[in-house]
Amino acid sequence: MKKYSNLINSFDVKNLKYDILVGIVIALVSIPISMGYALVAGLPVVYGLYGSLLPILFYAFITSSPRYMFGVDAAPAALTGGILASMSIVSESGMAKDIIPVITFVTALWLLIFYLFRADRLIKFISAPVMGGFITGIGMTIILMQVPKLFGGDSGRGELIVLVVHIIKEAKKGFNVLSLIMGVATVVIILIFRKIAPKIPMAAVMMFVGALITYFFHVEDYGVKLLPEVAPGLPKFVVPDFSLLYGRLRTVVLPCLTIAVVIFSETLLATQNFGLKHGDKINNRREILAYSVGNFVAAFLGCCPVNGSVSRTGMADQYGVRSQVSSIVAGIGMGFVLMFGTGFIKLLPVPVLTAIVISALIGTFEFDLAHKLKKTDKTEFMIFYVAFFVVLVFGTVYGVLVGIILSAATFIGRAARPHTDFLGCIPGDSEFYSLERNKLAKPIKNTVIYSFNGALFYANINQFQDELDDSVKEDTTCVIVDASGIGSVDVTAAERIMIIYENFKKKGIRFFFAGHSGKINDELRLYGAEKLIYDGAVASRIDRALSLIGMNEPYPLEENPEYTEESKLMAAGWRNSGIKHIAEFEWAFGDSANEKLKDLAEQIAKDIIKSNDYNFDNILETEKASSLGYWSKIDEDEFLYLLEQRIMIHLAAGEDIVDREALQEKLIKRHIYLEEILEGRGEDVLRQVIKERERRDAYFEANNPEAYKLLLVEREKYKKYLKENNPELLKRIEKIKNVT
Repeated sequence: MKKYSNLINSFDVKNLKYDILVGIVIALVSIPISMGYALVAGLPVVYGLYGSLLPILFYAFITSSPRYMFGVDAAPAALTGGILASMSIVSESGMAKDIIPVITFVTALWLLIFYLFRADRLIKFISAPVMGGFITGIGMTIILMQVPKLFGGDSGRGELIVLVVHIIKEAKKGFNVLSLIMGVATVVIILIFRKIAPKIPMAAVMMFVGALITYFFHVEDYGVKLLPEVAPGLPKFVVPDFSLLYGRLRTVVLPCLTIAVVIFSETLLATQNFGLKHGDKINNRREILAYSVGNFVAAFLGCCPVNGSVSRTGMADQYGVRSQVSSIVAGIGMGFVLMFGTGFIKLLPVPVLTAIVISALIGTFEFDLAHKLKKTDKTEFMIFYVAFFVVLVFGTVYGVLVGIILSAATFIGRAARPHTDFLGCIPGDSEFYSLERNKLAKPIKNTVIYSFNGALFYANINQFQDELDDSVKEDTTCVIVDASGIGSVDVTAAERIMIIYENFKKKGIRFFFAGHSGKINDELRLYGAEKLIYDGAVASRIDRALSLIGMNEPYPLEENPEYTEESKLMAAGWRNSGIKHIAEFEWAFGDSANEKLKDLAEQIAKDIIKSNDYNFDNILETEKASSLGYWSKIDEDEFLYLLEQRIMIHLAAGEDIVDREALQEKLIKRHIYLEEILEGRGEDVLRQVIKERERRDAYFEANNPEAYKLLLVEREKYKKYLKENNPELLKRIEKIKNVT
């Protein structure tokens, strides 16, 4: 069993070259970013450097993550600045420097409480859309705070409307064009290099470029603001003045809980993601202790709360970080900067530092997650933007509250509405498949097989009963619940199952619970539904339940009421061969399968016309590679028909193929090969495939009449070829078409 990592057992001399390089890079990148976030929090820039020294060293010795980076970061800094604004405390003032260590200490105390009460178990209830929207909202808020500093104004405080008004006022007060050009250029350069050369630490590069510009061109003479001079030296020990809490408990303690929740959830979720990526085993509880200790240390240095940094961890990952030795190196590097390298700070143009912070914040945006959710889950897409706009418009405190409510609602909603399905069989196959997901699957005659996936309890038992009741038809004689996905049953569900059982019994319908674990039987007995067991209404498998009502494979399917001895032997032989003819592409890709097949057919049709390559082995390899291995003979048959249609579209548009006869011959031979295989799998299979071809051709004729005329010519050639080479197969196909 893999052990949790720590600084000692993750150390390897062979990895020193990676970790030293990473540490140096992180130290360089942390200089401008940490100073910028210190200003966001309401502290002088040097406190950002202090927060990147001892707190990350203590974190490195406690954490179980060998590669996650810790330090001064966006969200806690913004929240701290918000607390100052709510108390009307001026940024960088003596009062700000006094109250912020208290804020950090209280935040650390909350994190310690989280550790003691095992809050790590709650992390699974915070959804990615909620956290993504929350963090993106904070990032956007901080950017709006910083915008005035790009053109020479002062930063703002508050939410969206207040910040927009502040930007307009500051622009009217004074607008320095050179300052704006320097700031925007810095953002653009960093973002471009993030795309084309992500390993170059452009934040550090642009910091030094800004200092050089000031040194040689004296931009301060043109109204560009510079950072104040910082005296060299290591941070001094500070005792937080807890007397400042008097009369401010409500305005400090509860907002600090918000900061602690953000640090806990954002850092722990990101740490877990990086851990999964690299196979690191993360001790969630120990991580919370590391956050708490890091923040206690920051409090005694006078810093704002500190947090894990996704952006710096991502950069460390690019450079091949192996252990927390990199954090030690980064901390030591920051110590050297504080002792010997603070002289350059007074040369840093404020718009350049602001731009570095803005570019770092843009890197934290998770709009790509929202874009993905828009295609896959509209509910979670809406949740993302609700969290985003609540933070942006109403503030982070409301954002946390709404985030918690949304996370709880999402969890309850999913549990109350689990995935369900109805199952059937594919002709000649004894396994059970989704009727919705597999077009070849058909219901077993007079039988409903209902699959329920999730805990069965008071919140979803109505769905369970309604879907079962709606599925029953006049000729239904048996209802089987595939309970293999049911993990537990509560007392409400057990009582309702008994009502469902008795109702079906009165109608002469057999009811079975099948495929579940023995634990479910224990719960049924415990909650008074033991009659199901004594009446034989539970079965270990679906096929066992079917056998109890005298139905054995091959099962009679709807539209296929009769099975001859010959078909039974054929089905048994096919099963024993181990071949599966399920339409795997449809199973894998669901509703998007047809579009994916069309796109693939179009791609290969273009390649054929462009290169005149008729090597079907190569084409089939391309098919399989593009389908990710989810490919069967039925999928290939459907694909070849689509390929022919796409080729005809190109020919109808005036494009040509050098040797159409060669292509035609290869397509015909492949069709015959596939039809012989499909026919051998049973008349039902071939009938279903032919029906699908006819439906596809009808659609093609309606939408591409000219190309369809060309396709008919190819169909006649195929029929003629088949008549000459395999007349028996042609007769059987024609017979099926006539019946269909």
